[in-house]
Amino acid sequence: SDQLAYNRFLANETHKRNLAVALKNDLDQIPQLVGYFDLALNEQCHEFEECDLLQPFVDAGQPVFNAEYAEEFVNDASSRESLCADAAERNVRTLILPLDLDDSFRFSCDP
Repeated sequence: SDQLAYNRFLANETHKRNLAVALKNDLDQIPQLVGYFDLALNEQCHEFEECDLLQPFVDAGQPVFNAEYAEEFVNDASSRESLCADAAERNVRTLILPLDLDDSFRFSCDP
């Protein structure tokens, strides 16, 4: 309950300043927080099979951004194409990035 209260406080204070606010990786609290946040930012929802939990943001017409780091998506074009097809079907904007975030490559799943 403290975490929910804190997240709501952050979102409300952000909106008072006419800024947008993203919920990052807090999948368990999405049902209680989707109305407070403007978008969702997630990591590895495909790898961990958690993308369904982001659906409330999609249903609310709010963007969902996701980053994937798994080697299979980096090195296997077929796995990457499958991932991108699933991301497009879910309306989840997905990038495949190096785990070190060193900008050595970037694959984008265009919706």
